[in-house]
Amino acid sequence: MTSVTTERPPKGYGAGFQNTTSTAEQRSAAGLIVKLQQVTKVYANGSRALVDVNLQIRRGDFLFVTGPSGSGKSTLLKLLYGEERVTQGKVTVNDYDLTHLRGNHLSKLRRQIGVVFQDYKLIPRRTVAENVAFVLWAQGFTRKEIHRRLTPTLKMVGLQDKAECFPEQLSGGEQQRVSIARAIVSTPPILLADEPTGNLDIDNSWQVIQILKKLNSIGITVIVTTHDEHLVRLSNHPVVQIRNGRLFHARL
Repeated sequence: MTSVTTERPPKGYGAGFQNTTSTAEQRSAAGLIVKLQQVTKVYANGSRALVDVNLQIRRGDFLFVTGPSGSGKSTLLKLLYGEERVTQGKVTVNDYDLTHLRGNHLSKLRRQIGVVFQDYKLIPRRTVAENVAFVLWAQGFTRKEIHRRLTPTLKMVGLQDKAECFPEQLSGGEQQRVSIARAIVSTPPILLADEPTGNLDIDNSWQVIQILKKLNSIGITVIVTTHDEHLVRLSNHPVVQIRNGRLFHARL
């Protein structure tokens, strides 16, 4: 079975983030946060996206998932946040079995997962601050709590001076950093990034990876899909590769 682990124990949230880790959570922090058991995903048109995939990821890990376009990387992430469901096998995320997860239980899990997309998915007529705060508004956070979280989050991604700008006033790299800020403002334990550097040049790509590494250093489990082998080689993190729906070790 494929297993991805690190020896470094998870750290508490820092850099302005509230540390809400209880003693019991700390004791279990070394455990698995993601587990896929013999997972196969076949779409309605008969396309086999994943075939008999086994994967274990521990809390605090940083994992690259590589592979060519259409190999199944995005499908893997969609299974982790419940947008797609397995055809066979079992997916467990943060102690939730996604096999039959629906409604409020699925919504509760998704609040524990930040997702970063290649195409940013920002709201054009909202400022940077409003785009980031939107997640908290949707989850019912108070105005005071939103304000408390917003400033340190923008500082973490280097956009504290762009809070009142609109997306069209930002570069592609800055827009991607807004999407990262939006994904982490609620301090989720898991961050999924689907080709986060796909539309960026090498300098902005490396800046995004550095931000993801910083988030990982404060305890967030980070899973990144990418086809950028250069960035992967520059980063000293475990790598798995998906080819034709099957998962292989690339670097552990």
